[in-house]
This record gives sequence, structure tokens and C-alpha cells, in this order.
Amino acid sequence: MALVSPSLLAADFLHLDRDIEMINRSEADWLHLDVMDGSFVPNISFGFPVLEAVARACRKPLDVHYMIVNPERYIARTAKLGVMMMNVHYEACTHLHRTVQEIHNAGMKAGVTLNPSTPVSVLEDIICDVDMVLLMSVNPGFGGQDFIENTIVKAKRLREMIAASGSKVLIEVDGGVHATTAPRLVEAGVDVLVSGSYVFKSDSPEQTIHELRCLGKDI
Repeated sequence: MALVSPSLLAADFLHLDRDIEMINRSEADWLHLDVMDGSFVPNISFGFPVLEAVARACRKPLDVHYMIVNPERYIARTAKLGVMMMNVHYEACTHLHRTVQEIHNAGMKAGVTLNPSTPVSVLEDIICDVDMVLLMSVNPGFGGQDFIENTIVKAKRLREMIAASGSKVLIEVDGGVHATTAPRLVEAGVDVLVSGSYVFKSDSPEQTIHELRCLGKDI
């Protein structure tokens, strides 16, 4: 069974309260928040005013994905919001192990994100120190992109690494997750499915979330 973490990036920001209340009612396990700075990725999403508002309204654990340079600057501020998981990019952290330690010391779980072109082998020496690895199945920066097929192979390779190391780390995938790709990802060993447009743009987001979770149960 996979966990489902809908991505707020695809929500209706004119009616964010309505969409968050839908998440609260739904079977979603977490809420995924993509923070972009226009530097690490070629887009700007939202910052702390939105994070703070969402933290007040959302009753699901928050899964914050920082697509930014120097994410370590915001560890303390993120922790104050009660965030459950803080995801930082391997490519953005010069001293990744130190950043992971600081996230843990702040009381959060630590996730490390890999871009599509970054091999999972770079995590060999830190795999037992993180709580989750997020594999980007699209190039980060924009929602609604097509799924990169190599992600299936990459997820299997990461699952093998985890098994060999004895780590308890979760595998999360973000990008192009829908009815067709979700069961294949779960079969490959993915634990957490991030889905944005497929959930929020559907006719019945709550039913779509339910169906994603049921896909996981059927594997």
C-alpha cells in the first residue's frame, strides 16, 4: 500500500481554503508543498506566508519540498510550522549530511530529493541517515509534465540499495503520477506517491485520491 501526498502546486490558489478542506476530508496521507525560488529551478511558487496559512488550516502532515538554493537557512523557520518532512535537493546542498542532521535536530524528518539525471548511487553513504528519498520523475520547476520512464528503473535500483543497507528510508516519487504510472511505481517499490494535476484537476479529487490509494493496495 502506498501513501498519497497531493501536491498543493496544482491547487486553485484563489480558493486555497476550499482545496485544503478537501484534503482534510480526503484519504490523503500527507500534503506536499513545492517551494521554488526561481534560482535553483526556473519558476517561483510560494513562500512562508502561504506555508504558514496552510499549516494553520491543514490537518494532514506537511511534506515540504524545497527546490531552492541554501535550504539550510530555513530549517528553524520550517520546524516552527510543525512540518513533518523537510525535503532538500542533493544538488542544492554542499554539506548534505550536516543539513540532514540539522533537520533532525529541529524535530523534523529529513528527505533528500534527486533530479532525474542524478543517480541514486550518490546516496550510498547517507542512505541510513535519511528518512525518505524523493525521486523526481519530471524535471523540477513546473507541474503537469510527462512522466520520465527511467524513474521505474531508478526506483528499483534505490529499493535494492535500501535493502542492502538495512535502511528504513521511504521512497517518494513526484511528477506525472496518475492511474497508469501509480501501480507501476508501487510495484517498483515506491512508498509515497505525489500527485498534483491528476488530483486537483480531476472532476472528483477525493475520489481520485481514494483510487490512487486503492491502486497501491492492489499491488
